[in-house]
Amino acid sequence: MNEELVAIILAGGRGTRLQSLTKKSAKPAVFFGGKYRIIDFPLSNCANSDIKVVGIATQYESTTLNNYIGTGKNWGLNGNGALTSILPPRETPKGASWYLGTADAIYQNIDWLDKTHCQYVCILSGDHIYKMDYSNMLNFHKDHDADVTIACIEVDINEASRFGIMVTDDDERIIEFQEKPKKPKSTLASMGIYIFSYQLLRKALISDSENDSSSHDFGKDILPKLLSSDKRLFAYHFDGYWKDVGTVNSLWQANMDLLDRDCALRLYSSKNKIFSIDTCSRPQYIGVSAEVKDSIINQGAIIYGKVTHSVISNEVKIEKGAQVIDSFLMPGAIVKENVKVENAIIGAEEIVDKDKIGSKEEILLVSSN
Repeated sequence: MNEELVAIILAGGRGTRLQSLTKKSAKPAVFFGGKYRIIDFPLSNCANSDIKVVGIATQYESTTLNNYIGTGKNWGLNGNGALTSILPPRETPKGASWYLGTADAIYQNIDWLDKTHCQYVCILSGDHIYKMDYSNMLNFHKDHDADVTIACIEVDINEASRFGIMVTDDDERIIEFQEKPKKPKSTLASMGIYIFSYQLLRKALISDSENDSSSHDFGKDILPKLLSSDKRLFAYHFDGYWKDVGTVNSLWQANMDLLDRDCALRLYSSKNKIFSIDTCSRPQYIGVSAEVKDSIINQGAIIYGKVTHSVISNEVKIEKGAQVIDSFLMPGAIVKENVKVENAIIGAEEIVDKDKIGSKEEILLVSSN
C-alpha cells in the first residue's frame, strides 16, 4: 500500500462531560441528528476527501463503536485500494499500555503508518460535528511547504480560553501557540485537525515517547516543541459549521442548530453527504391527532402527541397528550401519555413517565443510570 495521505481518528476519549450517555459507550458512538452517530462525521469527511486508508484509535468502552464501524463499508472505506483499521491499545514484547495521550495514541501505531508508506498524515478528533474536504487542506499544506498544518476557526473571545489558540503572521505561519490560555492573544482556535508531513511526525513522536516528563499530547507537547524548533507550522482557516459536542449542552445545541433553516451545516444536503448505518426501514407514523412543527422526525418514529422544534430519532414513541419541545430524543426513547419534555436530551431506550421540565441554562439528560 502506497498512499499519499492517510488519516487516523482519535476516538478513545471517555467523554465524562456527556454524563450517562458515555457510561457504556465511547463518545464518538453517541447518537446525533436523528439518524447519525458522531463518528459518522470524520469518517464521511475522509470518504468525501478521497482518503482511502483510515485508522481509528479506540480505547474507552469501544465495543459499540467497533461494531458500528466494522470494515468501513458504509462509508466506502473498504474493498480494493481502501482500508479501515480499528487500532486499540495492545500488548507488545515491551508490555501492555493504554494510550497515554493523543500523541501516544499515534506513536503506538507508527508501525501501522509505516506500512501505508504515506507522505502525509491527517489526525482527526472523533467528537466534532462538521463537514470538511481535507484535500483542500492538504493542498494548502503543500503550497506553503508546511511541516504541520492546523485547521483553525474563529471563536468568540469569551470562549477562546477553551481552545488551543494560534497567533499567526501575514502569511498564516504560526508564530505562537497557546494551549487553553487564561489570557488568549487571538481568537483563532485549533479545531484539533492536523496534517503532518509524516517523516517529521514520526521523529517528533519517537522523541516525545522518550520524554518521561511529557504528557504525550499534541497541544501541550508536540506542537509547542515543533514551534520552538522553528518548524513550519501554518493555520488553515475554516469558515464552515463546526462544533465540539463534548458536553450535554453543546450536544443539545448542535441538534437544535439543525432545525435552523440558515444552519451552515446543511446536514441533509446531497453535497458531501454524511453517511451512516440505517437501523430502521419502517416509515414514520404521525397520528391523526398529533401535532408536529419545525422538527426532524426519523424513520420508525411513532407520534401521537405534540412535537415542537425537536429532533426525533428512529423508533421513538411519543404517546397521546405528550409534549416534546426543544429536545433531542435518541433511538427507542418513549415519552409516556400526558408527559411534557422540554429543553432536554433523552437517552436511547429511555422511558419518560413523569414531567421532566428544565431551562436552556439547565439542560436535562434523562437516564435510568
